[in-house]
Amino acid sequence: MRTETPQPIRLSDYRPFPFEIETTQLSFQLAPSATRVTATLKVRRTGAAGEALALNGERLTLKSIAIDGQALNANQYELDDERLTIADVPDVFELVTEVEIDPSANKALMGLYMSGGRFCTQCEAEGFRTITFFPDRPDVLSRYTVRIEADQAFEHLLSNGNLMEAGELDGGRHYAVWNDPFPKPAYLFALVAGRLDVLEDDFVTMSGRTVALKVFVDPGQASRAAYALDALKRSMKWDEEAFGREYDLDLFMIVAVRDFNFGAMENKGLNIFNSSLLLAEPETATDFDYERIESVVAHEYFHNWTGNRITCRDWFQLCLKEGLTVFRDQSFSADMRGAAVQRIKDVKALRARQFAEDAGPLAHAVRPSSYLKIDNFYTATIYEKGAEIIRMLKTILGADAFRAGLDLYFERHDGEATTVEAFIACFAEASGRDLNSFFAWYEQAGTPSVSLTHAYDAAAKALSITLSQKTAPTSGQPVKKALPIPVTIGLLAQDGSPLRDSEVVLLEGDSLTVRWEGVEEAPVISALRGFSAPVTLTTDARPADAYVLFAADPDLFNRWEAGQGLARGLILARAAGTPDEVGEERYAEALGRALDDPAADPAFKALLLALPSEGDLALAVDPVDPATIHEARGLLRARIAVHLGEQLARIHGAMQGDGEFSPDAASAGRRALRNACVDLLAADPHADNVQRIVGHFEAAAALTDAMGGLSALLAVGGEPCETALAAFHAKWRHEPLVLDKWFSVQARDPSPDALKRVLTLTEHADFDAGNPNRFRALVQGFASANPARFHDASGAGYRFLADQILAVDGFNPMTAARLVEPLGGWRRYVPALGDLMRRELERVKAVQGLSKNVLELATRALE
Repeated sequence: MRTETPQPIRLSDYRPFPFEIETTQLSFQLAPSATRVTATLKVRRTGAAGEALALNGERLTLKSIAIDGQALNANQYELDDERLTIADVPDVFELVTEVEIDPSANKALMGLYMSGGRFCTQCEAEGFRTITFFPDRPDVLSRYTVRIEADQAFEHLLSNGNLMEAGELDGGRHYAVWNDPFPKPAYLFALVAGRLDVLEDDFVTMSGRTVALKVFVDPGQASRAAYALDALKRSMKWDEEAFGREYDLDLFMIVAVRDFNFGAMENKGLNIFNSSLLLAEPETATDFDYERIESVVAHEYFHNWTGNRITCRDWFQLCLKEGLTVFRDQSFSADMRGAAVQRIKDVKALRARQFAEDAGPLAHAVRPSSYLKIDNFYTATIYEKGAEIIRMLKTILGADAFRAGLDLYFERHDGEATTVEAFIACFAEASGRDLNSFFAWYEQAGTPSVSLTHAYDAAAKALSITLSQKTAPTSGQPVKKALPIPVTIGLLAQDGSPLRDSEVVLLEGDSLTVRWEGVEEAPVISALRGFSAPVTLTTDARPADAYVLFAADPDLFNRWEAGQGLARGLILARAAGTPDEVGEERYAEALGRALDDPAADPAFKALLLALPSEGDLALAVDPVDPATIHEARGLLRARIAVHLGEQLARIHGAMQGDGEFSPDAASAGRRALRNACVDLLAADPHADNVQRIVGHFEAAAALTDAMGGLSALLAVGGEPCETALAAFHAKWRHEPLVLDKWFSVQARDPSPDALKRVLTLTEHADFDAGNPNRFRALVQGFASANPARFHDASGAGYRFLADQILAVDGFNPMTAARLVEPLGGWRRYVPALGDLMRRELERVKAVQGLSKNVLELATRALE
């Protein structure tokens, strides 16, 4: 029996920290297994007289402690596994602590740890407390000076801010002193020490200052950081032009780290990146990697203002920095890559991750009200839905009022740790609008459903549109409020010509009816253009209307959405045992016409070719039977592949690149369409198609094409697949980031033997469960991206995942906790599967010594 029940932290219990830490001086004597950290804190009481000083601290060996130069005896403080408490302290004093830590034993990768023989830190959310005793909370801002001493084998000694001093010491050691002039919370502290190559450049800001730029990478990898450095410069320029935000230090650094739980971290002036999101060259990175590098470099840089200069008062306000910054990086990517294509990609990701999250027991508000471990709330809801809320705010207010509100926010709260309420108040003041009802988007979990019905009066040439909304109950929120939902609507004629331009209709209550005059004919309604709100939409449109939208809607998102809706309906009809073969032929013909549209961008055509994912389809049915969905989707893919085979082969040949590789959007779009054709041809694996796919793989000059061919061959199976897998491994086994992809593609094996393949790979010499990238590629790839095989009727996939959760929880709870989600939706599946999933969750929860991370999510999933 579990004897200790962890207590949740609640937003309602927030109290300001009763002391100010005016300055923080840190001295590091680095040694892999015995690092000494001396912290000198200038402390001033701001709370009630006589209140004790309580500092967070975990896995620290205390060596000494002194106040104003006087050493404290053991009876003058209390020390447990989580905090250091000193009951009797002056109102103003200097606290000095010395601790010892073991970075080499830190496999959780939080705090100070070793990666590839280098020292590295990750302090968000609560890692700083494993480095030294400190009030490890985001509302305690301090100015940091950091002295690092290490053997000269650790060539570069890096920390936040500006380098003030550096030199050699006796005994083959050296030192560096860094000062960050801007107050920051502890989670933004960073330190890196080791042998690294550096790629350098500079950027001249809009005020004429020159900022030195440095990207640090593994020796010999500097050339692979060139694209990231270029993306950084473009991000800096774009942020000045789009938001008026100029960088504030004279130096900006990025370091690539192989062992990293996150994608990247925005530490002030010293961003630390997972190598997979920084290093790229055509042979070792796909176009998706280039896009992600561009996006994540921008995201972490944009945090300099939305997260660093203005940070969160408490972790419940996490969306204040993450949702806002995702909105900013999505806007940047839209300008770099094309607005329509980028919007489709962003919405696909939102539906795949966040809508699924909302549909299960792990649903939570964008600003949650309680948590056991804040690590568990770095979720799609916080990030992607948080960004959608910002987008809706801009849609409702208009671009000018939105910019005015954001400028006011930057001006008013610079240098502060603040709240969502303060953020929204700036927009209300700048726009003069009452935004009280808008705040419910932050407090309410779940995906709203919007229904649209219409009536056309031919005599009056008038159209009435009625919108209504409903949000299903979620855990702890049985009754939902009506939300302000902007629904962007345009009208088309039956021949596809425009009847009325886009207009935003704001649905604020349970329902709303609008009447539009001067509508010359019964229209085709194009609703929720640009995906103007994160909702599901149903309409009373005729089936034929979807074909008009698919062929002619000037809003490219809705054109794509119409195609997705048609395909979704056909697949679900097959899954229900009522196939519409005439409709399938009509859809294939319409898709063929769309592919021949000379005005359409290749990247957009590639998106048209991708049918709704099995995860997306699962959201549309209750209960879910993954095997039935998989079979029905496969049959429609095969039908399309047969119908469009010659056209797909022709396009595949036409998109063949004949020049030097370029990662630009146009070139990437051509490769995307070429690989989409190969992917679909694999659904009709006759000899000519298999030969084409093998040729595609063998002739690939860029990794995008190699992975496209490898994925298609995995769908084909048999000897061509195994030959290609062996060749790929032989070529890339010494490139860790490329080898991750080799594991990942096999995790998505569609064959019935997929789990057997995955189990074999866990014993592979190149598999390392301690490396988050490798582990996620295989284990999370199987559980999240291969639903038909993960949900095998035997329950073996569930047992495998539960075993992996328990194995990894012992050394990396954050990575383990992220594996709970695929089991968390057990109630939505057919009972035979749901019962098996639930049993594995119960098995996980019953284990003694389970981390708070896994315990919290497993408990919530079973509630």
